[in-house]
Order: sequence, then C-alpha cells, then structure tokens
Amino acid sequence: MTPKAKRLWLVIIAGAMLGGAAMLASFALRDNIVFFVTPSQMTPSHMEAKRLRVGGLVADDSVSIAGTVTRFTITDETASLVVNYDGALPDLFREGQGIVAEGRMSNTILIADTVLAKHDENYIPREIKESLEEQGVWKGDAAK
Repeated sequence: MTPKAKRLWLVIIAGAMLGGAAMLASFALRDNIVFFVTPSQMTPSHMEAKRLRVGGLVADDSVSIAGTVTRFTITDETASLVVNYDGALPDLFREGQGIVAEGRMSNTILIADTVLAKHDENYIPREIKESLEEQGVWKGDAAK
C-alpha cells in the first residue's frame, strides 16, 4: 500500500470515529433539550415535548395561591397559557412581571417545576423581548 493510500484510509477512519463520537454525544444530549417558546408560539409539537420553557408576562388578576400551589397565566398579549406550580415562588414574582416557567405540558396546562423571575427592572430574556417587540407590546427601550 502506498503512503498516499495509507493517509486516505487514516483520514477515512478518523472521520468515521469523529462522526460516531458526534452521534453518541447527540443521542446522550437529546433528552436534555428544552424548547423555549412564548404562548403564541405554542404548537402541537411543543405540547408533546418532554420539557418546555415558556416565557412571557404574568397576566393581571390571574394569580391564585393555595398553600404552596400557585396557578397563574403567562401571556404575550396575543395568547396565554395557564401554569400550575407547586413550590416557593421567586421574591420578584408578581402580576405584570416577566417570567420563564419550565416544566411539562398536561393537556393545555403547563405543570411547572421551575419558575424564574427577572432579576431587576431592566432585564428581560432576549427571546421574550423580541417576541413582544414583534407584537408591538414591548415599550421598555422607548422609556430610556
């Protein structure tokens, strides 16, 4: 076998090993993928996802607290989604607040196991801000 053929086989084997490693890594990570959407971006495929992150604003007059169980609505002013959460809410959680809830869908309700609130008055996740800007709801930068 000539040196050129040996190099070619070495490149082919190295490429196959690299491709195999990439496939193994993607299979290992696929269960950890979490989609981020707003209520108006929800599709039937999102409803079937194992985990989901939904961001938006807590709708006014939608918060209902019974013990540690909280039920509220996330809205992006176009669509809304009811969220059930069992646990301690962040201190910054309130109506009109930008939040991200992570959990799984059960029928049309998000059963959240994590609720995150923005950490100060100037922060909102980029995806939520862009979605609200597209709908003409976001007025945050105009005030500056």
